[in-house]
Amino acid sequence: MAEKFPRDRFDEIPDDLQRVGAHRAPRPRGRGWITVGWAALATVILVAAGIFGLSLVNGTIDFHGSSPFASRSQSHTPTPTPTPTPTIVPTVDPSLDVNVLNGTTTTGLAKTVADKLTAAGWKVGSYANADNSAIAATVVYFGKPADQAAALGVAQSLPGATIQQSTAYDDTGADITVVIGANFTG
Repeated sequence: MAEKFPRDRFDEIPDDLQRVGAHRAPRPRGRGWITVGWAALATVILVAAGIFGLSLVNGTIDFHGSSPFASRSQSHTPTPTPTPTPTIVPTVDPSLDVNVLNGTTTTGLAKTVADKLTAAGWKVGSYANADNSAIAATVVYFGKPADQAAALGVAQSLPGATIQQSTAYDDTGADITVVIGANFTG
């Protein structure tokens, strides 16, 4: 059986005491904000780590040439200067052979264009009808890059003509070949 002890002063509990148990005290005010602060700090750290990781994967951060925090405009790599494209000046070179091919259904157009080029100072080697009589545009073909200025000179003599580098007519023996198309208005 349980023993009965005499009552003493510790057996009386005051009514205004708010605690339960021997060591429990009321919770301090504002303790919830500490949890929110730790959660916000963890979020900021995780987001920063994610951005840094993606930057490494995408190659936007370079540890080899500059500081990882420097902007791209402050990079130590010099910006290459674009090389200006040389302007080709059309010339008339009577030492080059020019062949004329009629790519239209108009009879005698190759001879007319050959006479026009001869009057402009060009040496016309031959003129004939092209294999195809349904060519849309007049094109001046040249084989070697050194003949580009001369091809421009021939194109200036023929309204609406354009130039194009091609080795398709190299077997004809001519330096420049004119193929007259339906857009020829000369």
